[in-house]
Amino acid sequence: MDIDHGRLSRLRQGQGEIANHVIDEYAAGRLSRRDFLRRGAVVGISLPVLGAVISACGSSTTTTPSSSSTSGAGAAGATIKAGIIVPAAAVNPITVADQGGLDMLGQTGEYLTFSDQHLTLQPALATSWSPNSKADVWTFKIRQGVKFHNGQPLTADDVVYTYKLQTNPKGASNALSAFGGALAPDGVKKVDDSTVAFHLTAPNGNFPYLTSSDNYNMIILPNHYDPAKWQSSFIGTGPFVLKSYTPKVGASFTRNAQYWGTKALPAATEFTFYATQTPMILALTGGSIDVLGQFAVTGGEQLLAPGAPYNIVNLKSSAHRQLSMRCDQAPFTDPRVRQAIALTLDRPAIITALFKGQAALGNDSPFAPVFPSTNHTVAQRAQNIAKAKSLMSAAGHANGFSTQLIGNDTLEIPSYGQIVAQAAKSIGVTIHTKFEPSGTYYGKATFGNSDWLDATMSLVDYGHRSVPNVFLTAPLQTINAKKGTGSWNAAHFSNSQYDKLSAQYVATADLTTQRTIAGQIETLLLNETPIIFAYFYNYLSASAKNVHGSYPTAIGHIFLNKTTKG
Repeated sequence: MDIDHGRLSRLRQGQGEIANHVIDEYAAGRLSRRDFLRRGAVVGISLPVLGAVISACGSSTTTTPSSSSTSGAGAAGATIKAGIIVPAAAVNPITVADQGGLDMLGQTGEYLTFSDQHLTLQPALATSWSPNSKADVWTFKIRQGVKFHNGQPLTADDVVYTYKLQTNPKGASNALSAFGGALAPDGVKKVDDSTVAFHLTAPNGNFPYLTSSDNYNMIILPNHYDPAKWQSSFIGTGPFVLKSYTPKVGASFTRNAQYWGTKALPAATEFTFYATQTPMILALTGGSIDVLGQFAVTGGEQLLAPGAPYNIVNLKSSAHRQLSMRCDQAPFTDPRVRQAIALTLDRPAIITALFKGQAALGNDSPFAPVFPSTNHTVAQRAQNIAKAKSLMSAAGHANGFSTQLIGNDTLEIPSYGQIVAQAAKSIGVTIHTKFEPSGTYYGKATFGNSDWLDATMSLVDYGHRSVPNVFLTAPLQTINAKKGTGSWNAAHFSNSQYDKLSAQYVATADLTTQRTIAGQIETLLLNETPIIFAYFYNYLSASAKNVHGSYPTAIGHIFLNKTTKG
C-alpha cells in the first residue's frame, strides 16, 4: 500500500487501542477491505473514518456494500401486503424465540445497532460505541431526539432498564442465549442521560453484535414497561406504529409521522400469517400479498424459474439446521457413534436435492463459510460409509440400533430429516422421525419442558447471525444455570476444552487470532460431533415485480419502511 502516514496518524487520534490495532492490521495488509469495514464497525470506528483510513492507505474511498433489497422505481404511499410464518406464541420481547415473532418485534421496535445484509454493523438507537483496551467494557452513546410511540423521549434509562431486564438470569429471557456468560444485570450502567456502559463478565470482541438486530429480542423498551403487555401496544421507536394485531391471523401498521429518522415510504403495511410455506407462495403468485418474507427452494421452485415475474433477494448466510445427538444418552455417549451418523451424509447431494445449490457445505461446526473468522484450512468432512461402519463396530454397535429424531416442521426440515433417516440405514441404524409444529416442538424452551432440548436426536432451525458467538455458546457450552451458559444445549454436550476454546474465541477482538482459535474449535467438534451442521443455506425472499425496496435480513427480519409499489 502507498500509505499517507501523516494523514493516518491524524486519523488515529481519538481512536482506542483496539480500534488502532484494527487500523494497523489493515495498513499491514492483513485485513481485506471488506474485513476492515466489518471489524472497524464492530469496534466503533465511524464510517467516515473507515473511508478516510482506506484512502490514506492508498485505495479509493469506499462505503459499505450496497444492499440486496428489491430496488427499483415505484410510488410511495402504498399499502404493502406481506406474508410471514405465524408467530409461535404471544409476541413478548422477553420470550420470542421464533421467526414470526422476531419479525413482529422488528416492525415497531428498534435496536441499539443494526446488522445489515453484509454482516456490517450500522448505528441505530446508538450513534457510536467503543471498547476499553480489554474489550470488557463497551460504552454506547444513545441517539437524542428519539421518541417512543407514546411520546415519551428515549433516554439512557430506557436502555439500562431493557438490558437489565433481558440479562436477568432468573427471568425467562430468550436473549440469555446470547448474554449468558457475557453480561449480567449489574454490568449495565448509566453514565449520563445519553451514555450507557456495559461492563462485561468477560472480554468480548464481538459484543456490539449482541446489541444488534441479530439479537432480535433486544428492542428498546420504555423504562419500567411490562413486556408481557407488549402485544397489546407494540410500543417502540420505529417507523411504523401498530394499527391492529390478531394472534394467528395477522397484523397491520401505519406510518409513524413522528419518526426520528427518514419517514416510512408506505402509508401502511398489512401482514398475513401462514402456518406453512405453500399457501404463502400461492398468496404471492395469486396477488394477495406483495412480499413473501422467506421461502425455501423446495416448494418454491416456480419463484426461481427463469423469467418468473418476481423480485428475488438471495442472501448468503449462516442460517442452518442443527442435528443434535444427546451426549448423555446411550448410544450417543460414544463420539464414534456420533461421527458414524455424520459420515453417512452425502452433503453435496443434500444441497442439490433441497436447495438446488443455494447453500454452502457445513463441516459440523458453527463456523459458516460466510464468517470472516472461519478457518478454511480444516478438511471438509465427506460421506464415508466404510469408515462409519468401522466406527460403529468399534463402539459395539455393529448391528446398529433404533432411536427417535424429533424436529420442527419448518420449511425443508422434514425432508432433511427423512434424508438423515435413510442415510442411517446404510450402517444399520433405524431412526424414527417425528415433526411437530414449532409451538409444540419448542414447548417452554427449557430443559425438561421441550422436545427441542430433551429429545435423543433433535433437528432444529437456527437463524442467521453475523458472528458465531451465539452458535458457539448457547448450544455447545456446558450447561450451567449459574453461569448462564448452554441454554440451548440440546446435545447436552459437556467438554472443558471446548468451553475454554470458545471463551477464548469470544474474548478476542483480533480477526487473525479468531481464525486460529476457530481452527482448533472446528477440529475438536469434528472429533466430538455433538451436532451435525450439514449445510448453511441462502436466505430467500420474494416480492411481486412491481414492488421494490423490501429489505430482508438473513435472520428473518423483513423491513418494509423503504418499500414502494408501482
